[in-house]
Amino acid sequence: MADIRKIGFIGIGNMGSPMAGQLARKGFALTVFDVNVPNATAFANEYGARVAGSAAQAGEGADAVIFMLPDERVVRHVLFEEGLAQAMPQGAIAIDMGTSAPASTRKTGAELAERGIGYVDAPVMGGVVFARDASLDIMAAGDTGQIERCRPMFAAMGRKLWLCGELGSAHVLKAMTNYINACTFINTLEAMVIGRKFGLDSALMAEAIDAMCNGRQHPVVKKVMPHVLTRKYGTGMAMQLIAKDVKIAVDAAQSVGAAVPLGELTAQLWHAASEQLGGTRDHSEIVRYWENQTGAEL
Repeated sequence: MADIRKIGFIGIGNMGSPMAGQLARKGFALTVFDVNVPNATAFANEYGARVAGSAAQAGEGADAVIFMLPDERVVRHVLFEEGLAQAMPQGAIAIDMGTSAPASTRKTGAELAERGIGYVDAPVMGGVVFARDASLDIMAAGDTGQIERCRPMFAAMGRKLWLCGELGSAHVLKAMTNYINACTFINTLEAMVIGRKFGLDSALMAEAIDAMCNGRQHPVVKKVMPHVLTRKYGTGMAMQLIAKDVKIAVDAAQSVGAAVPLGELTAQLWHAASEQLGGTRDHSEIVRYWENQTGAEL
C-alpha cells in the first residue's frame, strides 16, 4: 500500500491542534475540519493547511483521517451522519485518537470494513503539554498492516507506540490508565488532607509521597512486574499486615473527623481478601481476589 501523505484531521481543539501541528511540521498534507470554524481557520493560516467545509470534505481523497473528538457518539455521527464514511476512498484508514468506548470502536470498524475502509483506535496519553513537544504515548490497536502504514504519523506525534492487539483494545488500555490516574489522584488528595488535619505540612507530604510511592516504590515496579506477573509472590510482607496498616490509616482519619471514603473501602477489600485467601499469604497475592471474581488471570 502507498505511504500516507494526505491526512484529514477532524477536531482542531486543545489536543487536536498541537497534534495536527506536528504532522504539518513534518511534511504531511493536511485538510482540517472543526465545528469551531475559527479554530480550523487559525490553524490553516499558521501551518498552510486546507480548511474543509464539512467533515465529509476532510475525507475526500485522503489517505487517512484522524479524529480527535470527545467520544464515540461524535465519531459515529461524523462518519455515518455527516457523510465522512461515504466520502473516504477505499483503502483509506480512519483513526480514532480520542477516548471512545471499545464496543463502539469494534462496531464502527466492522461497518467501515464493509466499505473497504480501515479503522485503527490509537488514543494518546500525556495531554496538551506532551502534544506540543511530540512526546505523547500512543496506544494502537487493529490490523497490524494498517498500523504499520500509520506508524510515520504516530512517530510525528509521539515518543512511543504501544501495540495493543485487536481493534478496541487500545481504547480499553487508555480507559484503564485514566482510571488508575483518577484513582491515584483522589487517593493522594484524600491522604494529604487527612495529613493536614493532623498538622503535617503539605509540601513535605507531597515530596515524601513522591519519594515513597513512585519510581522504584511504585506498585507496578515493585510488586506487579516482579511478583504478580511472575507469580513469585515474594515481597516479604503478609496480607494481614497491609490490612492492618490500612485500618490504622482509616482509624487515624476517623479519630480527627477527616473524610476517608476511599480508605474505608480499601480497608474492607484488604480485610475481605485476607479472609478469603489467608492473611499470612504474601500481600501481592491479593491479585487472586480479583482474578477469582473476574475469571481472568494476569
